[in-house]
Amino acid sequence: MKQTLFAATAALLSAMMAASALAQDSGGGKKPLDAVNAAEKGQLQNPFKDDKAAAEAGHKLYMSAGCNGCHGGTGGGGMGPPLTNAIWIYGKDEDTLYRLITLGSQELQAKGYTRKGSESVKGPMPPFKDIVKSDEDLWKIVTWITSLSAGK
Repeated sequence: MKQTLFAATAALLSAMMAASALAQDSGGGKKPLDAVNAAEKGQLQNPFKDDKAAAEAGHKLYMSAGCNGCHGGTGGGGMGPPLTNAIWIYGKDEDTLYRLITLGSQELQAKGYTRKGSESVKGPMPPFKDIVKSDEDLWKIVTWITSLSAGK
């Protein structure tokens, strides 16, 4: 019992430290949910598209946000689907990816998005709107993710 409580406490502290570090590293800007609410479907534009430095920063943010827990450190998948697939579950445009990360899969579906891919997943994608602190940081993560399959 003590070992289980210790492990749970350690995991919680680790998650809190990662979220705190992410907030401190945040480049500022509006929160991801603000950007989602302000734009119609298909209107969000990545300001860092094809920016290699932003992609490298995005990988660090991806790791510190804990995305690697489900999608692997290099995006190759695990409990969650690989980010290197040619077809993504909800579509491969950056607007949809930004919204999926911000809202999570259940809220994205509630907003009318439907599954396009048939990837097997172990559970829903959780929302990261409270973990990734700015839309700038989220766009950097999106830039890294899309760089994984660039040229494929």
